[in-house]
Amino acid sequence: MTRGLRLKHCYNTRDFRMLAKRRLPSPLFHYIDGGADDETTLRRNTDAFESVDLVPKVLAGVDDVDMSVTVFGKRLAFPLFFSPTAMQRLFHHDGERAIASAAEKLGTMFGVSTIGTRSIEEMAALTSAPKLFQIYIHNDHGLTSDLIARCKQARFDALALTVDTVVAGNRERDHRTGMTTPPQLTPKSLLSFAMHPRWTLNYLFRQRFDLPNISSHTGVGSKVQASIIDYINGQMKRAIDWDDAARMVEEWGGPFAIKGVMSVDDARRSVDIGASAIMISNHGGRQLDGSRAPFDQLAAIVDAVGGRIEIIVDGGVRRGSHVLKALAMGATACSGGRMYLYALAAGGTAGVERAMTLLRDEIERDMRLMGCRSVSDLSRSMLATRGVVNYHAGL
Repeated sequence: MTRGLRLKHCYNTRDFRMLAKRRLPSPLFHYIDGGADDETTLRRNTDAFESVDLVPKVLAGVDDVDMSVTVFGKRLAFPLFFSPTAMQRLFHHDGERAIASAAEKLGTMFGVSTIGTRSIEEMAALTSAPKLFQIYIHNDHGLTSDLIARCKQARFDALALTVDTVVAGNRERDHRTGMTTPPQLTPKSLLSFAMHPRWTLNYLFRQRFDLPNISSHTGVGSKVQASIIDYINGQMKRAIDWDDAARMVEEWGGPFAIKGVMSVDDARRSVDIGASAIMISNHGGRQLDGSRAPFDQLAAIVDAVGGRIEIIVDGGVRRGSHVLKALAMGATACSGGRMYLYALAAGGTAGVERAMTLLRDEIERDMRLMGCRSVSDLSRSMLATRGVVNYHAGL
């Protein structure tokens, strides 16, 4: 089915996923594609958006549409941005440069991971697009403070502390494929790498793979093969608490997000410690299987802290209509990872720009169909729960 598929034939995330599967060696594709345990939460992250329907307003006289939102004090041209993801140059040699290029071209923000394959300094020099750095609290406090200082020096716009990876999730696909960084040739993986010569040649003869934000402190990403699970379990501080987060808010001193908030109580605590935003996230279904989807928790969190902190729905977004549903429920913006990682693997910079352009165009088209001139016109009265009559929507 994918034999004749080309980038120009990709029109949605499903298409980009199919092309990525064809172009990547099996361990790398399944690293992007997989989740924890039975992958129930992974599936639910997207399915949750189908629990409500959009109810449009017609004859609204909509001409121009303003999709812009303000996140972390930065104006984004539309309410969707690139969530930080690790090891991007494993999926295509363009790596983080592709994400930065698309963010600048389309007027949105992108995230850089602690476990990224381009350095803080390189990404800062590359583009003026708004930049978010994703950070963990490490056992080595010097590493954590060094990352913060480097982000300040490079004038990153915001920091996001990921709090849901105190231990690595049980990612069984990675166990089966032997996924390591850098990739390790094993009898199990050798055939897959041999069947993808374009990827293998690019990996062997282009710039050496590295994780420059951490490789001077750890062996991960250097010549030492280690799984991402080894890194999380060996380098991350397990017993992190709200005092740790509050200290980081103070040390950073700028726009700050807590990434991995899922409960109302934790949303309130994020407000209390002075965070600028929360990213409602379950790490793409890669940590605690059986946990709720971000969209499922959104209404309760908005009711509790809406207006006091920016609320970003992170995970499961595959369509422009998903973004509209989140904003109508009260979110500030949305972000995601797989939505662009498949496209990166499928076509590098061109793939990412095509995927994000399609999503932007869907958001604009759907706003017109909803009768909305601006994001502020979206409201819960435009949502109806499946099987429940919504009288505010005129049903």
